[in-house]
Amino acid sequence: MTLLTLGLTLGLTLGLPSGLGPGALRALAVLSLMVLAACGARDPVTAPLPPAVETAAAASDVGAGGLTVSGTLERQREMNLSFRVGGVMTALSVDAGDPVTAGQVLARIDPSAVNARVTQADAELERARRDLRRDEALFAQGYVSNQRVEDRRSALKAAQAAYDAAAFDGRWSRLVAPAGGVVLERAAQVGEVVQPGQTVVRVADLASPLVLRAGVADRDVSRIVPGQQVTATVDSLPGEVLSGRVVRVGQGADPRTGAVPVEVELPGRPELRSGLTAKVTFPSAATGDGSVRVPAEAILEANGDKAHVFRLKGDRAVRTPVVFLGFEGDQARLRGLAPGDRVITAGGGFISDGERVRVADPRALAGAVK
Repeated sequence: MTLLTLGLTLGLTLGLPSGLGPGALRALAVLSLMVLAACGARDPVTAPLPPAVETAAAASDVGAGGLTVSGTLERQREMNLSFRVGGVMTALSVDAGDPVTAGQVLARIDPSAVNARVTQADAELERARRDLRRDEALFAQGYVSNQRVEDRRSALKAAQAAYDAAAFDGRWSRLVAPAGGVVLERAAQVGEVVQPGQTVVRVADLASPLVLRAGVADRDVSRIVPGQQVTATVDSLPGEVLSGRVVRVGQGADPRTGAVPVEVELPGRPELRSGLTAKVTFPSAATGDGSVRVPAEAILEANGDKAHVFRLKGDRAVRTPVVFLGFEGDQARLRGLAPGDRVITAGGGFISDGERVRVADPRALAGAVK
């Protein structure tokens, strides 16, 4: 369409006189085009951006790279042997490192005091028997009461018990090995006065398994279970990695350190001895309770074991109930999410359930908050 034709059409539309000249019609057309161009230059109205949030992925409840702790090698059955009665030790036939057999006499104390008590108890027992026989004869003749005879019988029982105790103590003047093994430590010397219960020698039963006893922090012990396979290293076996198995997890923590005792069974080796230091590594294995870990900032309204998080589903925030299992450092343990689910860790306080969000660079989000 030419400018002349456009100007004529506009003139008729606006009701202008039909006798306008060609120059006026062209000017009217140019002016109309300029107005239309100006109107089309306005910026379109843009929609506001969704709220910016920061997210993190839920991770399987595992230890980062496994957990390694130090412990001490011991035989599962190690015995502190002592005398039941005190006295002067007159003989000690073994030293640390010596092998022993079951029933072997390891030490003796001077039996004089024990024998004297046995002799005294035997004399008291014999006197109680004579007293009972005499009073039984007098009772038969009617000279003493039945009550007196019963008292004599009670005295005889007491004398018999005292003699048995003294005789039992007499047998403990010798220290005998209860099982075959090896002497780990000698804690007393010949000529010393040992007290009842005082350790004289410590013996390990070599037939019992070799175990590694270690203390594990309470925050880590929740992922250690009996039967779990572990690995261990010992300085005396450089370059070797031993396979072991968790056999016991303590039910109480040490009141001084707060560590929970854990016992790991290791294969017996001639090179491994009680008292050696070893390191045990518990692998990065899931706890088995379906729990995951997320940054603590993702938890909303925790109350007991109930809490919520905003889970990212597509580009929307979905408020999701979870089972709260507790904090460990800057992480929260919970159930109700799968590993890999993304949760909102920053910006969640400004959004609602189902709202569309956009994931922003944490640095940019921090700058926006400031």
